[in-house]
Amino acid sequence: MWMHLHTAAHALRQGGVVAYPTEAVYGLGCDPLDQQAVRRLLQIKQRPVGKGLILLGSDIDQLLPFIKLSAQQEQQLRQHWPLATTYLVNSSELTPDWVRGDHAKVAVRVSQHPIASELCRLAGTALISTSANHGGQPACRNAFQVARQLGSEVDFIVTGQCDRAARPSTIVDLESGTILRQ
Repeated sequence: MWMHLHTAAHALRQGGVVAYPTEAVYGLGCDPLDQQAVRRLLQIKQRPVGKGLILLGSDIDQLLPFIKLSAQQEQQLRQHWPLATTYLVNSSELTPDWVRGDHAKVAVRVSQHPIASELCRLAGTALISTSANHGGQPACRNAFQVARQLGSEVDFIVTGQCDRAARPSTIVDLESGTILRQ
């Protein structure tokens, strides 16, 4: 399987869009700094750029270039991750508007899924993470569903398991503590 992940990471570094298992559903990912790759991912998803996207990292250090945190906020995140919680955090100047969308904050998460986490590590960057599906369709929960729904639209499909009982991550505004999705 690890060779499989090296191939997926290579595709990501070359501007590709990759489907991979996460805690609850399959995700679609690409390099967040590659505008062409992000635009292609948004086209596959049929998602407007203004909605914004989640950044997924193997650890908080992969996410730090994209966010502005106080020392207390960083300590809080280091204590909470990796849990299936996504936080809205003030974005740094490095975070492109095609990732943030129409928002001043960016959604970030450290994955506890071993495959998703290793893929971020091998790619050498945080990744865009959005559910693998066309707009209005159910999120894919296995590689077969990804192949059926998205087929040749993605450059690589990583095989692996999602937790069938898990739900998409909770989204919390780090500054206010407001839960936006549970």
